[in-house]
Amino acid sequence: MSQIISACGLLCNECGFFGKRCDGCCAVKGETFWAKKATPDRICPLYKCSVVERKYDNCGRCAELPCGKFTGLKDPNISEEQHARSIQERVSRLK
Repeated sequence: MSQIISACGLLCNECGFFGKRCDGCCAVKGETFWAKKATPDRICPLYKCSVVERKYDNCGRCAELPCGKFTGLKDPNISEEQHARSIQERVSRLK
């Protein structure tokens, strides 16, 4: 199976929620299960910024990557070190 990459560079098909609670952010137009609960717009802020507002395919086309919104959105279940590594990996994947 080929990689399914989210707007922010996560590998959807490597996520434990993929196919169970989520079909990938692009498939659900940013309305991921967590965003529906945690954000006022019910849409991932990174998807909203890159795809909805800026009309990019993903954050990789943005000259500001990684911006404060990108680096500030952290999974509360990972450490700061894991978050920093994730940012580097995702930026590399998107560029």
